[in-house]
Amino acid sequence: MRKLLIWLPLALFLAFIGLFASGLFQPDDRIIHSRLVGQSLPSFTLPAGASDRPGLSSAQFATGKPRLLNIFASWCVPCAAEAPQLMALKAAGVEIDAIAIRDARPDVDAFLARYGNPYARIGLDARSGVQIALGSSGVPETFVVDGKGRIAYQHIGDIRADDVAMILDRVRKAQ
Repeated sequence: MRKLLIWLPLALFLAFIGLFASGLFQPDDRIIHSRLVGQSLPSFTLPAGASDRPGLSSAQFATGKPRLLNIFASWCVPCAAEAPQLMALKAAGVEIDAIAIRDARPDVDAFLARYGNPYARIGLDARSGVQIALGSSGVPETFVVDGKGRIAYQHIGDIRADDVAMILDRVRKAQ
């Protein structure tokens, strides 16, 4: 019995290493699946987030035409990095609305003047209430919303140049 007890710590250590190693070599799923895909946008009405754009409400998404809802902030570095891709999507005919979170109108105005303004409407979500209701965990984040106001796709993180074709395809499929 004593001989078995001497080997027990080594056996436990080897079992732990085996468990750790199996986690390293198993492929993992890096896609975050949103529970809100297929659901209607939560009801909201937000004041204007920029001086030259109207505010935003969930009712404006049930127009029969799919569009993007981009969550951004003027203080967000990845938001600035995705600005050229949003301009490319706008140039391709995609209507884009936005929610500026934890921001101030003068800061949003300065951000848009510097990086371009692809948005038709911008709502100001100063306390991130709508962002949380959407299940958004950070900025930037983009939702493809179908013409009935339902979320068809959620893109977490900044839109990169190689994502533009996929986003355009998702918008077309949402029609």
